Amino acid sequence: MESSIFIVLFTAMVVTGAVFGVFGVFGVFGVHYLTGFIVGLSLIVAIGAQNAFVLKQGLKKQHVFLVCTICALSDAILIALGVSGFGAVVERFPLVEKIARYGGAIFLVFYAIMSFHSAYKNQHRLIAEGSDTDSAVKVALICLGFTWLNPHVYLDTLILLGAVSTQYVDVQGFALGAISASFVFFFSLGYGARVLIPVFQNPRAWQILEFFVGVLMLSIAISLII
Repeated sequence: MESSIFIVLFTAMVVTGAVFGVFGVFGVFGVHYLTGFIVGLSLIVAIGAQNAFVLKQGLKKQHVFLVCTICALSDAILIALGVSGFGAVVERFPLVEKIARYGGAIFLVFYAIMSFHSAYKNQHRLIAEGSDTDSAVKVALICLGFTWLNPHVYLDTLILLGAVSTQYVDVQGFALGAISASFVFFFSLGYGARVLIPVFQNPRAWQILEFFVGVLMLSIAISLII
């Protein structure tokens, strides 16, 4: 069921991008849509705390559709706020950024500790095979934490995309392109991770992944408070 929904969403996004951008059916809108898609994709493709979490859930086959939907919809909300000028408001009130930065650092340190602990646990192979050990509520809350307590998300969506969008006449087209990029990326990452499942049948591979995620989360947390 989840795979079918993903295929429909992915196909719709790609076809829409091709029609709007390549063939320019709607003129300026199509060009700005494609520009927003490319700019948005370039900002979210880099490995980070949120992307690492989506990758892990995809490998474990745990609530993948839920996780991808939360990430993509959250991006959509933030991008819409950014192009509407909310990013300028955030820049005028640095306390908002400071709260997000320290709150995000605490959250990432906690998750890093969990990853390091998990790296030394047994039964990683059972997790790799996709047993649902975490409830949907728990996964959703963790995913929301990675999204809304991550200052880099605000920087990319509210401020950077908001600033770039001011250069274009059709702001709506640019925003829709960036939003489409988020949906395509997160669903591709979440479901595409299954290609790597044979590798993670080896418990050692899962230990390495957990350790890498822990180091990544801890390094990002340190960068937020230094």
